[in-house]
Amino acid sequence: MISDKESVRIENKYDLLLRACQSFLDDNERKQIDDAFRYALDIHNDRRMEYGELRICHALNIARVAVEEMGLGTASVISCLIHDILLNGFATEEEITRRFGIVISHLVVGFGRISELPTERVSIQSDSFRELFMAIVDDIRIILIKTAHRLYDMRIIEKLPAAKQARFIDEVAHIYIPIAHRFGLYRVKKELEDLSMKYTNSDIYNQIAQKIRDTEAKRKVFIKEFITPIQKELYKQDIQFDITGRPKSIPSIWSKMHKQDVEFEEVYDLFAIRIILESDLKSEKTDSWKVYSIVTNIYSPNPKRLRDWITTPKASGYESLHTTVMGPNKKWVEVQIRSKRMDEIAEKGQAAHWQYKGFGSKKDSGEWLAQVRDILENPDQVNFDKLEPGKIKKKSNKVFVFTPNGDLKELAIGATVLDFAFDVHTNVGYACTGARINNRIAPLRQELSNGDKVEILTSKIQKPKLDWLNYATTTRAKNKIRRALKEERFEEAAKGNEILRRKFRNWKIGFDDSNIDKLIKKYKLSSSVDLYNLIYNEKIDLLEIKRFLTNVDEKSAVPQKETGKDQLQAAPDDRESKMPGDVLMISKDIDKVNYNLAKCCNPIPGDRVFGFVTISRGISIHRLNCPNAKQLLSRFHYRKIDVKWKDTEDASSFQTVVRVTGVDKVGMMTEVSQVISNDLKVNMLSVKIDSSGGTFTGTIKLNVKGTRHLDELLHKLTKIKGVTKAVRIE
Repeated sequence: MISDKESVRIENKYDLLLRACQSFLDDNERKQIDDAFRYALDIHNDRRMEYGELRICHALNIARVAVEEMGLGTASVISCLIHDILLNGFATEEEITRRFGIVISHLVVGFGRISELPTERVSIQSDSFRELFMAIVDDIRIILIKTAHRLYDMRIIEKLPAAKQARFIDEVAHIYIPIAHRFGLYRVKKELEDLSMKYTNSDIYNQIAQKIRDTEAKRKVFIKEFITPIQKELYKQDIQFDITGRPKSIPSIWSKMHKQDVEFEEVYDLFAIRIILESDLKSEKTDSWKVYSIVTNIYSPNPKRLRDWITTPKASGYESLHTTVMGPNKKWVEVQIRSKRMDEIAEKGQAAHWQYKGFGSKKDSGEWLAQVRDILENPDQVNFDKLEPGKIKKKSNKVFVFTPNGDLKELAIGATVLDFAFDVHTNVGYACTGARINNRIAPLRQELSNGDKVEILTSKIQKPKLDWLNYATTTRAKNKIRRALKEERFEEAAKGNEILRRKFRNWKIGFDDSNIDKLIKKYKLSSSVDLYNLIYNEKIDLLEIKRFLTNVDEKSAVPQKETGKDQLQAAPDDRESKMPGDVLMISKDIDKVNYNLAKCCNPIPGDRVFGFVTISRGISIHRLNCPNAKQLLSRFHYRKIDVKWKDTEDASSFQTVVRVTGVDKVGMMTEVSQVISNDLKVNMLSVKIDSSGGTFTGTIKLNVKGTRHLDELLHKLTKIKGVTKAVRIE
């Protein structure tokens, strides 16, 4: 029999449950819950759990957890009150359906099926367990009620038999903590983790708990000292906020101690400061980044510890901005910044939005069930933070970055260093050579991330280039670059015009429209600006122009082979271009001729090449991808001779040029030189170094044995720390 004292306790627990439900109960629902309570009390009577608690009290406690922690409604409360009646054979499914309806019956039956699964050997990697679980779960409330049950079990786990303790802790680790995480039930998740550690690793848990208590007084003093300047600045800028400090959870602290292999005292972020803003939905993101700027202007941040879950929320819907800063006495402190709305979700999870009676629409249930399926069908995705947020929250199309002075800049997502430079000022964009992002050198094309602090690097000799259009993403930056390129093109054309005028005077050729039109037509150009621009950039041979306008017909220069001579004239001796004898083997009808390697492309053994008969220098050897190859072969195809490299075992070397780019640091060129000279025994002929804005470009002329030797050299150069690229100059 139930004692009078126990009867009073039961009624008190029931009153507490009704208070928890009062926000959604109407008179009819109150009657339904009361009916379920009296029914359960009548069936259970004085039946007790194996650890001595009355079964009706057990059911009342679980129902209260479901309401307060999960945000569940009437149907779920009734199901909790009678959750184990079917499971223990105290009533039939038909009786439950007749008394409470098909919905309640379905929830209770589903709960029973989950509870009967053989979870003593549960593993998140078990396909069979997962298939069984999915076959049973077709209503999200079943999962939530079961989670509420396990949370209550963990709260009183010391009262349970050892076998149940082990099984429940295993279930919590493999099933309910991940589910609570996915649902955004962070208080539930945190408590489950805390209780699990308390009973699986009690010695360490108690040691850390005691140290937290021992340091409480000092911590309060430090927190006050830390938040005071932040509060002053927030008040000064008329920002409505609430700021608190709290220690990290014990499992979180232990995880840091374990991963970093440090003692409790060495964990640099034992507690977190939380700043909660009174912002409306429209401005909460901007306000959060503004507060971030204020905090990081007062305290130096660790850029590696920025966590932006505002732009891209967690899969559970969690939104917050986390940063770690250096506080007083050189102590690291984590600061969490979010709006009041975000904080409600962070504390209560999606329960903050489940303002329904029962569960809500069938659509709501289906969407949440789909997320449970995602967990169960993808057990290898242990890092739930990296899951796509799906329908929970769309990604922001903005990125927030800061100037060195802490000014907030808002750019389109995907914006680069170059976009930022032009957003600061047009002249800054024109002179931009790169940036320091969070004190690290970054190139023009580097994409910016939320919270980056960007310092633009400039050079007086820098000017916009055509490939900048590939780096810029914003309309403003692209328009500025196009305008600068257009202006530069006309400036270069003016200089090219002057060069051509001067040459015409020397050649006694009239600088008139007739001659200019002939040249435009010859080179198939659209305007004189194009002609002058090509001349300035040395893309057109001025001597070729002279021959063309003075009617020197190049076709009259017949190759020496056609004159009947057995051998071509020897090329002038040139130490930089002359090829050692017999290294190239020319076609069968020509043997032992003199030839030279074209300086325009510097061919080396292994390159695909062709021979071109010149007027006065014998045969010139060009690579097939030589910049001049297309023009030579289209205009003078009859001068082409097939050539190939002759297999040889000698140690002949051939000249080529490579370009190395990377981070400008002390000793960099020494490392490059050692790899070239010492590792691969390559002879360097000349080195030219350009350094600007924290980066360097080295142009190196050297001798190699062939393409294989060159490829090996380039590969080794790219392995040098700080080298970003090593290429052969075409």
